[in-house]
Amino acid sequence: MAKPLALTSGEPGGIGPDITIEAWLRRNELKLPAFYLLGDRDFLNHRAKALGHKVKLAEVRAEDAVATFAEALPIVATGHASTARPGQPDNTSADAALASIRQAVGDVVAGRASAVVTNPIAKSVLYRAGFRHPGHTEFLAELAATAGHTPQPVMMLWSPALIVVPVTVHLSLREAISRLSSDLIVTTARIVVADLKTRFGLANPRLVVSGLNPHAGEDGSLGTEDQTIVGPAIQILRGDGIDVRGPLPADTLFHDAARKTYDCAICMYHDQALIPVKTLAFDDAVNVTLGLPFIRTSPDHGTAFDIAGTGRANPSSLIAALRLAARMAATPPA
Repeated sequence: MAKPLALTSGEPGGIGPDITIEAWLRRNELKLPAFYLLGDRDFLNHRAKALGHKVKLAEVRAEDAVATFAEALPIVATGHASTARPGQPDNTSADAALASIRQAVGDVVAGRASAVVTNPIAKSVLYRAGFRHPGHTEFLAELAATAGHTPQPVMMLWSPALIVVPVTVHLSLREAISRLSSDLIVTTARIVVADLKTRFGLANPRLVVSGLNPHAGEDGSLGTEDQTIVGPAIQILRGDGIDVRGPLPADTLFHDAARKTYDCAICMYHDQALIPVKTLAFDDAVNVTLGLPFIRTSPDHGTAFDIAGTGRANPSSLIAALRLAARMAATPPA
């Protein structure tokens, strides 16, 4: 029997509970993979009633989730109660969210689940509780660390239309440029290629690398970084035998014909990667963390406090994240 997916609670006051319920209600229609929610059964029951849904909930062990999934939404208790009202995180939110993530990783590492799927967290809530990581990704890397080795996580945005990876992520544009280096580009691309082979089944992934500057620097007249940083990184990657092109102007990388020529676009900073993928696939994009010893996917949106508990939350990105996690878990290495 296939192992279930471990779904974290995310921020209890956000739309995580809403989209979890909506996804489970559509399990038969969409033939979704089995998953269980790490959280508080009483809290989820209260949210379901507030949304007007009659949902059967079953508190189970992770090992029993697959057998339960068809008839009830499996809940694996974390021992942390949640009391937050929709749109109003309270003092229970941080402990509940973090315990859920820790337990999900533990379940996958122990072989009780096949992958981690994370509902959105509210970083401001976690920071007030003393959380010291920039976000989910860095916390997952710490949880995945082994003696003497800390993984270098890489953020991928996957969609049926486009796959992108930003080399620098949640930094100001000024700081992103200052931190960009040939080594960082090379390391990022190598992780991408390795996971495209082992997690996505691509025997010879095709990469394109965007330039940093307009027109990829126009031979240095619009900035020298593409000549001194990006270009040398591409030469190193070609020396590895990687199929890679660039640096190419970002403004011509994402139209229909261009997208057919590569499997993944490596971009230099956050918005250069995320604007095109969110324009092309806002409801279907999935956040994937590469470079970890386990699979992790997430909806590509935030907590949406303004619509939590209203019934207006769209579960499409969570559904896509669940499906992609199951596909990655089932994909044999190329």
